[in-house]
Amino acid sequence: MNNDNRSWSLPLRGAHNPSSSAEGTNPGSFANAPDIGGPLSFSSPDTPGMPAPSVQTAWDFLPAGWQIEKSEPTVGCGGHNHPEIGEFIRCKTPDGFEPITQLESARLGIVTAEMERVAEREGHLTAQQVRDEIAAGRMIIPANREHLRHQLDPMAIGRASSTKINANMGASPVSSGTEEEVEKLKWSQRWGADTAMDLSTGGDIDACREALIGESTVPIGTVPIYSMIIGRKIEDLDQKIILENIEHQAAQGVDYFTIHAGVRPWHIPHIEKRLIGIVSRGGALLAKWMIIHDQDNPMVTCFDQICQIMRRYDVSFSLGDGLRPGGLADASDEAQLGELETIAQLTEIAWTHGVQVMVEGPGHVPFDQIEYNMKLQRRLCHGAPFYVLGPLVTDIFPGYDHITSCIGATAAGYHGASMLCYVTPKEHLGLPKKDDVKQGCIAYKIAAHAADVALGIPGSRDSDDELTKARAALNWEKHFDLSFDPDTARALHDEDLDVDTDFCAMCGHDWCSVRISKEIQQFASGKADGFDRGASIRSAALNEEQQEILKKRGVLEPSEIHQLASKTRKAMGTDESIATCHSDLVNDQEAKKMQLEEPELSDGVSK
Repeated sequence: MNNDNRSWSLPLRGAHNPSSSAEGTNPGSFANAPDIGGPLSFSSPDTPGMPAPSVQTAWDFLPAGWQIEKSEPTVGCGGHNHPEIGEFIRCKTPDGFEPITQLESARLGIVTAEMERVAEREGHLTAQQVRDEIAAGRMIIPANREHLRHQLDPMAIGRASSTKINANMGASPVSSGTEEEVEKLKWSQRWGADTAMDLSTGGDIDACREALIGESTVPIGTVPIYSMIIGRKIEDLDQKIILENIEHQAAQGVDYFTIHAGVRPWHIPHIEKRLIGIVSRGGALLAKWMIIHDQDNPMVTCFDQICQIMRRYDVSFSLGDGLRPGGLADASDEAQLGELETIAQLTEIAWTHGVQVMVEGPGHVPFDQIEYNMKLQRRLCHGAPFYVLGPLVTDIFPGYDHITSCIGATAAGYHGASMLCYVTPKEHLGLPKKDDVKQGCIAYKIAAHAADVALGIPGSRDSDDELTKARAALNWEKHFDLSFDPDTARALHDEDLDVDTDFCAMCGHDWCSVRISKEIQQFASGKADGFDRGASIRSAALNEEQQEILKKRGVLEPSEIHQLASKTRKAMGTDESIATCHSDLVNDQEAKKMQLEEPELSDGVSK
């Protein structure tokens, strides 16, 4: 059909093609054109009725005595909301002021070593753009000055950067301990966690936190109230205990604190008819404290002092959603959104103290309400990064909530969330074990990556395109090497057919559409340079992790797994005269015959 006569038009809005070289036939992202330095950064088109972005930024909430002045491009910030002052601006401070936090440095036009490192890791942002996003409050670098003395590798959270994921860990009063939690931390880092939260409520909490900070290359967050009430009743909590604990954890090197200061007395009546009340531990504890004492939230009454402590160490706020919904029936209600309004006010206060802020969000939210929740936060909190748990889009799949939630998380990332807090298969059921951590991380890496591709973040689809070329060439080894979890991909392939040939066990030889496409000379499919598979070969012996994957699946007998683990690689006989673009190197029967041949054990002895 001639393009002039087609019956459709593509809703292209100027977003980047997520492929660096625009490979394939995909026209590119349908997201909005990028707005780095503006309120939309990488953003989705608005459904009718969505809240518009705020016209304010962190530049509107400066410490007392600070002024904005026009500056030169070399030392001034762009990406601000004060064009009446100049294209590039910076802050003028009282005499003798020395910046401590990333936000303070950014406001002064300073590019820190941490901003440089973030730019290296992001790839599509310059260090100056990172600085400008931080100055506007749209990005944070959670990097406690004490943790930087250890192994911390600085990273950024903000909608101009790639979507990040967080993994939760921590001992409970009935399960796990420090050694196991450190192991889970390392495991989560292997599977792509960008930050980790220590949510310990049992065992030696202090030692566990210290160990996690010492071992972690990613930022560590905590919920300080958990430690505040160890050995005491919640009603005994007072300002002295709060501030001492905040100071102690900051000095240990915690990078961000979840502080549930948004829960206020006037929100409590809105909880009464909820199906599941308050599901945040911090929110529930503080609500009880307020009811017992008939006073406002103590985290609010000493919020300025908390800010002052956090500034000294450059600890970032993760303003907690203590009234997040615990079921679809309670989503987007007066309590949840009323708390968000309070959090917005606290964000402004924290910025006046020079403290970096991100905001936490729900929870359990019907799919149709996710966009509104993301864009309301963007408006109320002036673009501060949104860090969301899920959200879960249905409540009836316990044991599979890493799936129910990563569906919502993908939508959340596309519509504005900057970081996604993982959910594991153990959510609502118990403390996650090592494999649960892996499953949660992978589900959320899928969500974050899918959101980045949809938003058109430059280069985000490059790895997908490389794997597609390997898949088209039927190059199984490269296919697995390019995958996020090569061991699982290899194990599942070899479970049915441990021969790397021109098809898999799904279709067999004659029905393999990929093989047929590769053979059609006018198609580019399967012919990319560097992806030729060559002769069909017996796959290598399974390693220990691949064996364990198949054992857990329970499809093969132990003897069959042992056979796959004991062989050495062995080339199949093929006709080398066949052109490499012709993938008809071996048929189903020959591949099956090869699979059934007596394998040679690793010591050269036939079994």
